[in-house]
Amino acid sequence: MTDESFHLTALDVRRYDFGAKAFRGYDERKVEDFRAQVAEEMERLTRQNQELESKARGFHEQLKAFRDRDRALNDALVSAQQLRAETREQAEREAQLILREARAEGEKLMENVRAEIRRLEADIATLEKSRMAYINQLRAVMERHLAELNATEMPTPQARTSGETKAAEGSVSDLRQHLKTPAWLESLVKE
Repeated sequence: MTDESFHLTALDVRRYDFGAKAFRGYDERKVEDFRAQVAEEMERLTRQNQELESKARGFHEQLKAFRDRDRALNDALVSAQQLRAETREQAEREAQLILREARAEGEKLMENVRAEIRRLEADIATLEKSRMAYINQLRAVMERHLAELNATEMPTPQARTSGETKAAEGSVSDLRQHLKTPAWLESLVKE
């Protein structure tokens, strides 16, 4: 009975025929009761075995589903890590590009500012030359006018009388007061 290919069912136990009745054998009633108990127990064990096999199949299916889910989660995790790495690399590349563009733009602006400074310095130098030329011209004009004023102050030979000389000197003095050089003009002349 240890043969694994031998399967005994409850129906087999109920229908088993022990052969002809022997003269001295087991009590037939007890044998039938025992056969009924064995058949019932075999039916219960068969049902229980079927239930356990059904549960085992369900557990195997759940285990397979869990493994599939676990594999999908691992794949998603790997994909997310790759995406994160790619996103980080892309962000770093974009940051480097923005930084290079900003530096180039900054250098361009600095060069424009330097060029503007050079232009303004050249304009200032030109204006300074023009100012000095104007001051020199103004000085020459003023010196010429002062020389003319000085020449008009000298008594002319026609003023022979002392009264005329005094009157002429008074009018020249009044003219000097009237034509007195302003302070700003004198500062330009002194430069």
